[in-house]
Order: sequence, then C-alpha cells, then structure tokens
Amino acid sequence: MSREAKVGLLALISLIVLYFGFNFLKGSDIFSRSNVYYVEYDNVDGLAASNPVILNGYPVGRVAGIELMPQNGNKLKVTLDIRKNVPLPEGTKAVLVDGGVLGGKAIRLAMGTSDQMIPDRATIQGDKELGIMALLQNQASPVLSSADSLVRNLVVVTEGFKQTGETLNKVLANFDQTGNSLNALLTENRTKLTGLLTNLNTLSASLVETEKSIKPLLNNANTLIDSLNAVSLGSTVAKARQTIEELQGLLAGIKSGEGTAGKLLTDDELYTNLNYTMISLNQLLANFREHPKRYINVSVFGKKDKGPAVSPIDTVLRFKPATDTIP
Repeated sequence: MSREAKVGLLALISLIVLYFGFNFLKGSDIFSRSNVYYVEYDNVDGLAASNPVILNGYPVGRVAGIELMPQNGNKLKVTLDIRKNVPLPEGTKAVLVDGGVLGGKAIRLAMGTSDQMIPDRATIQGDKELGIMALLQNQASPVLSSADSLVRNLVVVTEGFKQTGETLNKVLANFDQTGNSLNALLTENRTKLTGLLTNLNTLSASLVETEKSIKPLLNNANTLIDSLNAVSLGSTVAKARQTIEELQGLLAGIKSGEGTAGKLLTDDELYTNLNYTMISLNQLLANFREHPKRYINVSVFGKKDKGPAVSPIDTVLRFKPATDTIP
C-alpha cells in the first residue's frame, strides 16, 4: 500500500472516530436505535439542541434539533430522539421545564394512560411548566399590586387627615373665641347676676319662713283643714308656685333686656339720659326757689327780676355731676 493510501485511510478513520465521539459526548446512543418525535412550541425559552429528554428524572433521549416555521406563525418545531425501548402512550405530553440548578432547559415526558402507542415520527403535544422565577414573579405581582393600592389608599387617608386637622384647628379657634365672648359677657353682667341670685335667695328664705309659720296653724286647725280638704291651701301653694314661675320669667326677661325694667337695667344710655334729666330738673327747681320773680311777677309797674339764668345744683339730693348745663 502506498504512502498516500495510508494517509487517506488514517484520515477517514479519524473522521469516523470524531463523529461517533462527538455524538457520544452529546448523549447519543450510537449503538442502539431511537424513535423520532416532533413537538411544536410558541417559545422554547432558551432550549437548545442536545438538551436532555427526561422521564421521572432519568434521561431517555435528547433534543435532536430546533426548526423555525415561518409559514406557521413562526412557531418552533423541536425534534426529539427518544430511546426505542421507551414507548410513548397516546396522550403523552412533552413539557418544557428548567433543567436544574445551572438554569438549562430540558423536556420532561408526561406519560399518557392509553393502551395505544404513538408511532415513530409522529407529533406529540407540547406544554410548558413555570420555573421558579416565573412562579415568584406570578406570586409577587398580586403582592406588588396590593402594596401599590395600599400606598395610594394611605396617601388618600393622609390627605383626609390633613383636611380634618385644618377643620379641627378652625373649630378650636372658634371655641376659643366663643369662650372669650362668654367670659366677657359673664364679667360684664356678674354684678347684675349676683344681685338677681341674692333676691332669689331672699325670696326662697321668705318662703321657708312662711312655710314654718303655716305649719303651727295647720296643726291647730286640723278640723278646718279636714272640712276644706286642703283645697284652699293647695290652691294657695299652686298660686304661689305660679307666681314664683312668673317672677322667674319676669327676671329672665329683665336680664335679657326686655320691657322697660329690662332696658333700665341693661341700657346704659337710658340711665345716663334719666340722670341728666334729674340733674336738669334739680337745677330748674333750685333756680325757681331762689328767684321766683323770674317766673312769676304780679307787679304792675316795675322791672321784672329775672335773676341768674342758672342756679347751682341742690346739694341736698345726691346725683352724678352733669357735664352739661341747662341754658
């Protein structure tokens, strides 16, 4: 054999060993036949050729290839090489799952329960199984939505509390103003209220004394009381109670400034005018007493004595000094 023939034979043997070695390293069983099946997926999520096909955690085949099908909506056709000694019943699904800790992809066989077997080079149904990250994402999405809704509700509640706080501040300010007004009103009318309460206490004491004086009379006149059947006394007590109620109503009206007496107690201007009137009348009477001829003159001849136009205030009466004089 020539040297060239030996080199060619060695190259052919090397190619054969390389091919079978490469397929062996990819997981292909080069000494046994396998069945071919097809699966269609919308998205293979990183699946690649030579990824394993597992059954109950045990590899029983591999992904032989992946083909894009533009005429079928860009779906992906995956070719599976599965050992011939692993028959697939009808209803079996090829579920695309995570391959393990390293994050690769694999195809898990979910075996059917039929007695009929899927023939070689047939298409089986594909399915997907959510990985850990997908499950976490699906679980986290409702939580994030709820948290977002909670934050929005908290913002709305915070705005409501802010408005409520402003309203409460206004209400408290109004209460402070009302309290100051009530304090001023009580301070201004404290003397009048004290006098009114004193009069009511005096009236109550008088009624108590009257009741004490009536009791001996009642004890000494049991026969008269029996004959009258306590009608007159009851009527008297009822009238006295009615009188007290009317008196209380009258005092309340006077306190609120109703009627002439109320105006006399509450209207300072009326009191000042009456005071000025009494002072003017006092000056007029004093002038008339000192110079009567100025007002009455019976002389036929002679000059009328008018006297001074104004006389000093009579010091016998006590009045508040007037700031104006009568002409």
